[in-house]
Amino acid sequence: IDGRVLTLRRTAAASALAASYLARADASRLLMVGAGALAPYLIDAHAAMRPISEVLIWNRTPETAKRLASAMKRDGIRISPTEDLEGAARGAHIVSCATMSQAPVVKGAWIEPGTHIDLVGGYRPDMRETDDDAIRKARVFVDIRESALAEAGDIMQPVENGILDVEDIAADLFELTRGEKSGRRFHDQVTLFKSVGSAIEDLAGAVHIFAQL
Repeated sequence: IDGRVLTLRRTAAASALAASYLARADASRLLMVGAGALAPYLIDAHAAMRPISEVLIWNRTPETAKRLASAMKRDGIRISPTEDLEGAARGAHIVSCATMSQAPVVKGAWIEPGTHIDLVGGYRPDMRETDDDAIRKARVFVDIRESALAEAGDIMQPVENGILDVEDIAADLFELTRGEKSGRRFHDQVTLFKSVGSAIEDLAGAVHIFAQL
């Protein structure tokens, strides 16, 4: 099993699993922030969970976004690059971020009611993909509480700054999938999922792949 590809697939799968509980059932417009190795996997994963018909790709280097948009051809989905990050965020039903940014890229002021925010980058305490306004506006979820509180700047920094209380983290993936906690509660609610990753996800992915052999 190729470890790098396994990690890409399971990371995207975790975001899709979260979106199945947190994104609106009618979510059709996806904004992909970042055009690196994870981006095509995230696009496909979200499209597998929701009726995505339009994808906009933004990257700090516009040419990279253009190359990815040109390379991705999916039936029934229009995939285009954009240089207007704010406008794209305001029109998106799902905003998925996979960047290496150390400063917020997506601002809470741009997030419209009903949006689901999927944060995949920012895997160190000094990294950040959204600002405090996004945290204030959203109902916050994580994949694993302990990891998010120890590694993810998008969670750790708001907690340290008093913007987010640890008790205000609504649920992790374990609680969502077991039905112990609810996901999206109403149509206009803003939800935010912060993914950090865990070895258990790699193990589950490897078991699944091995079972297909």
